[in-house]
Amino acid sequence: MKSKRYFNTTGFCMPDTHYMIDPLRNQKIIFDLIEKKQYFTIHAPRQTGKTTLLHELAHRLNKEGKYVSVVFSVESAGYRSITEETANSKIIDSLYRNSKNFLLKEYYPPLPETYKKKLTLENYLSDWSENMEKPIVLLLDEIDSLYDDVLVSILRQLRNGFQIRPKRFPSTVALVGLRDVREYKTKVRPSEASLGSGSPFNIKAESILLGTWTKEEITELYSQHTKDTGQVFSKEMINRIYELTGGQPWLVNAVANEIVEKILKSDFTKKITLAHAEEAKENLIKRRDTHLDSLLDKLKEPRVKNIVSAIINGDTLIYDTFNDDLLYVMDLGLIRKEKYDIVFSNEIYREIIPRVLNFALQENIKEEGTTSWYLNPDGKLDMDKLLKAFQKFYRRNSEHWMERFDYKEAGHGLLLMAFLQRVINGGGRIDREMAVGRGRTDLTIEFAGETFVLELKLKRDSDSKEDGLDQISRYLDTLGMTKGYLILFEIKPSSIIPWE
Repeated sequence: MKSKRYFNTTGFCMPDTHYMIDPLRNQKIIFDLIEKKQYFTIHAPRQTGKTTLLHELAHRLNKEGKYVSVVFSVESAGYRSITEETANSKIIDSLYRNSKNFLLKEYYPPLPETYKKKLTLENYLSDWSENMEKPIVLLLDEIDSLYDDVLVSILRQLRNGFQIRPKRFPSTVALVGLRDVREYKTKVRPSEASLGSGSPFNIKAESILLGTWTKEEITELYSQHTKDTGQVFSKEMINRIYELTGGQPWLVNAVANEIVEKILKSDFTKKITLAHAEEAKENLIKRRDTHLDSLLDKLKEPRVKNIVSAIINGDTLIYDTFNDDLLYVMDLGLIRKEKYDIVFSNEIYREIIPRVLNFALQENIKEEGTTSWYLNPDGKLDMDKLLKAFQKFYRRNSEHWMERFDYKEAGHGLLLMAFLQRVINGGGRIDREMAVGRGRTDLTIEFAGETFVLELKLKRDSDSKEDGLDQISRYLDTLGMTKGYLILFEIKPSSIIPWE
């Protein structure tokens, strides 16, 4: 049976076209804030359902008839060289054009071309509100795309209007973007970032972070496909997909879409197996679709680099719950807190981030990374031979490559992972366990039915070796294994400690 709907991985979701769960199901707080005529922010990483939620909210409010609501983006004004006058004009034009998607003609805002007063967002919204019998709920998307004076100006205009709402200004304004309002300060010049109690950044009553999906919500989404086609995602499959995705909405849809459409070619008579989930994971990592690529682009930012390096090395961070870098990288969706650990948000991110960071290294490893060199006659991996080969390779190449490497702090471990990846690509897989403050990185390698455990650790002092042996012994005990490898990296240069 051919399904009319499919798993969406581009743009916002529409109930008739896509499998989707109600984006407002857990958002009573939003309706409460609108009822109280408050301003608030909604923030979440890219492709977690913000736009879907906004469209559903606006259509629902308009349908209920108590409010006039529009979603519009300010992204057209999101570049540094724009003047405030041009920015106001572009933002107002975006509002007017988008109102046609949500409102009956009688509720349209004024036509910008015929506007008599100075064209500022504040004046425009004020005049529109005065002519409306119903209160206006304005859902302003991509607010954090604005910079400098323009960002400050727009926030100030909204703050000014707050005092005269709801008769002469929108009753509620929601500012929507990737980051919370506290992060907007990083997008203005230092002189504008500290504006006292009258700061335009003190604009919101509440900040709402859109979370990831639970296993129950993934089950609800996938059950729609089963209802349409008869093809089942088993409980075991859902548990595995939750491990792979951490409930990140785009990944949940992308893995399912990869299995159903790409791997099984929309043949709904075929059974979905755990092997399909692993294949989908590898395909997404190798292909690096738009979502993954835009996320990985953030790895170049210094504040992201600090946190990611600490996770890969297991370094301790000096931070508290208000640490800006940590909260920023959490807001991007790259990392999460797991009990007392700070880790990558899901298994796919945990796998793809090191592979992207060491991709150039992988490409430069030629003969040494040939799988066949390290295989026994029975096709099993000779790990001793592989690691001795890496020692020689590391001695010849590490200092030269480390100088040019963007992630120098994590470069030692990434170099070994690149070497291993070249070999393991011939028929195995690497699982990585990494977290801030663990003092190590644990690798579990599956190859030809065998499991190998490697612990990577930087030699920071004379106790590092003993600590490492103790750590790997305990780790092996938890796995029920008796053999593992401790890889200790000397971080002092060979000019201080000779290779011998």
